[in-house]
Parts: sequence; C-alpha cells; structure tokens
Amino acid sequence: MNLIDVTILVIHFFVLGMLIIFGLHRYHLLRLTLKHRHTSDPIGSPLEEYPTVTVQLPIYNERYVVRRLIDHVCRLDYPSGRMEIQVLDDSDDDTSSLIQTAVAEWQRRGIDIVHIQRDQRKGFKAGALDYGMKLARGEFIAIFDADFIPETTFLKGIMGHFDATEVGMVQARWEHINRSQSLLTRAQAILLDGHFQIEHFARNRSGLFFNFNGTAGIWRKTCILDAGGWQYDTITEDLDLSYRAQIKGWKFIYLRDLSVPAELPGEMNAFKTQQHRWAKGSIQVARKQLKAVIKSEQTWRVKIEAILHLTNNFAYVLLAVMSLLMPLAIRIRIQHGWHEVLYLDLPVFVGATLSIFVFYFISQAQTQTGLIRKCLEIPMAMAIGIGLAVNNTRAVLEACVGHQSPFARTPKLALEDDVIGSRPNANQSYNSQFDLGSIIEIGLGLIYLQTFVFCLKQQVWPALPFMGLFAFGFLYTAWKSIQQSFKNRAQARRTIRTQQSI
Repeated sequence: MNLIDVTILVIHFFVLGMLIIFGLHRYHLLRLTLKHRHTSDPIGSPLEEYPTVTVQLPIYNERYVVRRLIDHVCRLDYPSGRMEIQVLDDSDDDTSSLIQTAVAEWQRRGIDIVHIQRDQRKGFKAGALDYGMKLARGEFIAIFDADFIPETTFLKGIMGHFDATEVGMVQARWEHINRSQSLLTRAQAILLDGHFQIEHFARNRSGLFFNFNGTAGIWRKTCILDAGGWQYDTITEDLDLSYRAQIKGWKFIYLRDLSVPAELPGEMNAFKTQQHRWAKGSIQVARKQLKAVIKSEQTWRVKIEAILHLTNNFAYVLLAVMSLLMPLAIRIRIQHGWHEVLYLDLPVFVGATLSIFVFYFISQAQTQTGLIRKCLEIPMAMAIGIGLAVNNTRAVLEACVGHQSPFARTPKLALEDDVIGSRPNANQSYNSQFDLGSIIEIGLGLIYLQTFVFCLKQQVWPALPFMGLFAFGFLYTAWKSIQQSFKNRAQARRTIRTQQSI
C-alpha cells in the first residue's frame, strides 16, 4: 500500500470518528427528550390586565403572501388598544402597494396597524426590526415572517407565560401548510420536526440554551434592549440575540403544543438558499459568541451543549470530505483484499447514520399521524440532507473566512398542499437560481452510482445502503436545482415576450 492510499484511509477514519461525535450528540438529545417525554408545556398564569404588544411583520418583496399575513395578524384576538401592528416594509417591488391597500382597509376597520418604510435597507431583517422597535409602544414584541399564518388565539396563548420577570422570550412550534406538496416539502417537514420536536424540547426542558427561530415567538422588549438589541453583523440575527440574552441570564420558554402554520420552500434552490443562510449564520454566531459562552457563569453542562449547538453545521464539512473519500477508501480496501476491514464502518452506521434515523423517527412519533408512511420517508429526508453537503459546506467555509454576504430571502409563493410546483407567474426575482454547486453534486452522485455498482459486483453488501443513499441524495438535489432553474428561465422568457407583445 502506497503513501497516498494510507493517507486517504487515515483521513477517512478520522472523519468517520468525528461524525460519530455528532451522532452521539443526537443520541444525547434523544435521551433528554425521552427523559422529559411526559412533561407538558408550562401553563401560563391568567392575566388580569393584558400588556401592550407590538406585532412586527418584516417584509421584503412578498407579493404572494403579504395580504394573507396581514389579514391573519389583524384578526388576532387581543384587547382593543393593547395591540399595535407594524408592517416593516423594505420591498422594492409592487409588494408595497399591496401593503398600502391592506393596511388602509384594516385601519378603516379600527385596527391599529401602520405601514413603515425605511430610506435604505440597512441591516436587512435585523435592521428593520430594530428600526420598528424604536417606534414601538409595546412592552412585548411579537414577530411573524411573511409565510406564517397565526391562529387568532396566538397572543393570548403566550402572554401568560411572561408572568415571571426573568422570562425574555417564548417560542412556538412551526407547522407546515404544504407538507404534502412534494417529496422535497415532506423531507423538509421531517427535518424541521426533528428541530422542534427533539432539539428545542430537549434543550428547553433540560435547562439548556435554545434559540428564537426568527418568527412565531414573542420577546420582552427590555430583554432585547438588555442583550444589546438587534445586531446585523451575522445573517442569523435571531440566533445571535438568543445567545446574548441567555448569557445575560434571561430565561426562554418553548411551547411545543402551540404551533403556527407556515409555508415550506416549494423548490430546491429556495431551500438551498434558506439552508445556506442558516448554516453560515450559525457559524458566524459561533465565532462571535463562543468566547462569551465559555466565559459565562453557566455550568459546563450548558456550555458544552451550546458549543455543540453552534458548531453543529461543521458536520456538513465532515460529510463533504467523507463524500469525496468514501468511494476511494472502499476501492483501496477491496483492491487489497480487505473485505473484512469494511466492517470497521459499522460503528459509524450505528453512531451517525442510525442515530439520524432514530432521531427523526422519534420526532415523527410525536406527531402521532401517518407514522408508517413518514418512516418510509425518513431515508429520503436523510438523502436530501446528504445532498445539501456541498451547499452547506460552502456556507460554513464562507463564515470561517469572514466572507460577507447579504441576507438572502427565501421565496414564499403562497403554496398549499393541493398546489404543485411554483406559484404561477412568479418572476425570476422570486426564484433562486442554481450555481456551480449543482454541477459538483451531479459529479458526486455519478461517482456514488458507479461505486454502488462496483460494490454490488464485489458483493460488498454492507456498503450498498450508504452508496445508494449518497447517490440518490446528490443526484436528486442537483436534478431539482437545475430543473427548477431552467423552468424559471423559460417562464421569464415567456413573461418578457408577453410584455413585448402588449
């Protein structure tokens, strides 16, 4: 065996070992979830007098969903004079005129709602929230992104949880209005269910740090100010503020039984844009906050979990490296007749891959509906997670080198479960485009497809599930990205021809 082969195998097993650590962390969160499985949501205290709440709706080019959002928020059941609504509009398209119409209609009905526009989009969403808060008269700040549809009882269902003065934020669970739209949305729903049903629940019930998700939650205004306010030196301002507040000693509450329906991205490039922002932002926050976390007065139990939480997206870098090395490592071992050595990968399956399956299985078991069908979809969700390795590795590396990028919005197209495909007549500004990463995904997918055939011929049965999962994940992710991009371009050309003919 030459030096190159040895080097490949050494790096391969090192990466596998690191991935096991992340797998064991998932088992730890599962253990905490099961430990507290009989714990109900805390019960809020009855209020004799409701405090004033400012509901902020940060908007940027949301023509398809902004009216739906405004209508639902204006129907929130809350005492008259105790709720004001701010539509924080940074749009540069016809969304602003739609907002003006909707706001004027609800103002005539007696709703305290204002349309706020800034001279420039400084700080993106964080800047808009900060600008609006300076004008807000509410003691509490509720925030909804454009694709959320709060129930009328949302505010009353949460405000009683602020009876303790140290409670700074209360977060509700996300639900999905277009979960059944496609394989992509079903996979996204499973991935998000893991976050809300397992991660948030385990961390909050165990007294660990968890984060506001940017929407479907309420902040105490004094908590935001005490933690330093909204800052926009990262692209996940919600995660950043969450850690600054909890380091200062503020307590957060997660209500798993209180959900707010929202729209999942209906096309792959929009999903990639969202995931890129979340992955990059989390590492930016890690660089910014880890030192403060370690120096804080929190216990090491809390500190270690916070470190793992903020650095979790480094697993995508490891996954990308493993994706490059695994086919080579398999061929090297087979060429040297080391078929038995392939079973060294079994601990990785138990420590990492199986942990992911069990993680999402438990999260789906919490929903108690369609569990068998959802279990069959979990491998597809895992494959799509693998397919994101290239996209999210780029995000992590950009954050590590300090590469700055603007806040990239996730297109919302008013999709429901009975709507297939993108919103009709959506122009290119509402659709993300694929990039070089899709080409790399195709290359990796073809390599894994070839390796799958190779292992089949060599009768290396333990490797087949891995090869199949990776091949499908990369090829499906790339195919959907390119398909959607070509569809968007063709649609844009048709729109231009239509406009020219008028």
